[in-house]
Amino acid sequence: MSKTSTTTAADASLATSRRRFLRDTAATAALFAAAKAALPAGAFAQGAGPEVKGTKLGYIALTDAAPLIIAKEKGFYAKHGVPDMDIARQASWGATRDNMALGTKANGIDGGHILRPKTHLYSTGKVMQNSQPLPMYTLLNLNEDGQAISVSNEYKDLNIQKDSSPLKAAFERKKAQGKELTAAMTFPGGTHDLWIRYWLAAGGIDPDTDIKVIVVPPPQMVANMKVGNMDCFCVGEPWNEQLVNQSIGYTAITTGEFWFKHPEKILGMRADWVDANPRATQAILMAVMEAQQWCEKMENKEELAQIVSRRQWFNVPVNDINGRLKGNINYGHGRTVADSPLRMKFWGEGGAVSYPWKSLDTWFVTENIRWGKFEPTTDIKALVDRTNRSDLWLQAAKTLGVSGVPTSDSRGVETFFDGVKFDPADPQAYLRGLKIKRAQV
Repeated sequence: MSKTSTTTAADASLATSRRRFLRDTAATAALFAAAKAALPAGAFAQGAGPEVKGTKLGYIALTDAAPLIIAKEKGFYAKHGVPDMDIARQASWGATRDNMALGTKANGIDGGHILRPKTHLYSTGKVMQNSQPLPMYTLLNLNEDGQAISVSNEYKDLNIQKDSSPLKAAFERKKAQGKELTAAMTFPGGTHDLWIRYWLAAGGIDPDTDIKVIVVPPPQMVANMKVGNMDCFCVGEPWNEQLVNQSIGYTAITTGEFWFKHPEKILGMRADWVDANPRATQAILMAVMEAQQWCEKMENKEELAQIVSRRQWFNVPVNDINGRLKGNINYGHGRTVADSPLRMKFWGEGGAVSYPWKSLDTWFVTENIRWGKFEPTTDIKALVDRTNRSDLWLQAAKTLGVSGVPTSDSRGVETFFDGVKFDPADPQAYLRGLKIKRAQV
């Protein structure tokens, strides 16, 4: 064979190999693209994706747990690469604390729907067994408003509303008869404890000397008031609405009237889990944030109520949920409000509801100093800075493409129903101005 013939054959073989290589490369690229499309959004941007496929988060049967449940029901966890999330019902806030201390490695939980001050109370060991600190992070605020203070029908003739002072004389008469007075909340130092203490104190009633403040799990509030175990209570929905629907008591004040757009529950997680699983944490944050956006839409409220009312979640009648969820409030003593802005809020413009403002944590720590849960010498800023992870929220919001996000950690001066103001830049001035308090400042 000539040299020219040999060269031509070699060139032909090379061309064939090149065409086969390009064909195989194109096929591989197509398979890769298909695989990428099938994976959850953000998985490639996160490199290897979440470190784990999920973990266990706890919740109490309260409407403000809805974003954690909706994220499961609507597939948002799976979308972001954590399909194996276990959203587990807890019997009480005390059980939530104990299971959080165990962590999933000991068959507990790694985070969940919790009262906002719990991050500070856990991290400092104030409410933990043997005062052992459990470092925690506040990752996002689940909701604003949507709680209430309700009063027994025993005081229906007083028509108690924002002003609790008419109860003072009634309580004194009852106490003179040798009867015990009780105000119920859900966890010492938690949001409901702080709301009812503030409300009573604003009316001249000392919550530590004039009445006994007791702990009752949220789902047991209505049953306990029915049998006369309490004079008033503070709890989240749907339990205030259920109380009214059963004609056992009435709502004196919703917490939105107490402090409009106040923070309430959070997604809180063990710091060690977050630190070990930063990509999974981002996945969970994005899933819950998307669920919050879904929950915020009025056209989804009915379906939301239907979902969380189910046996596996709350196991309560849907009518105990959907009225106040939509802003339709029957206070139970002739006062009704339709389409009220006091309804529970989940997202807000630019995620302002979800964003964990550090200034709001500052009030919770300060108020717990007021009632003796923390020492007056507590370094409030240091405690807030080490527990509040607004940086992780902003990272998740950026990945989701959220626009108009907060650019500061402070919401500014807050004003309560009695005209008292709280400046997060000067919490000591707030404490000095309070008449009824345990703190000596």
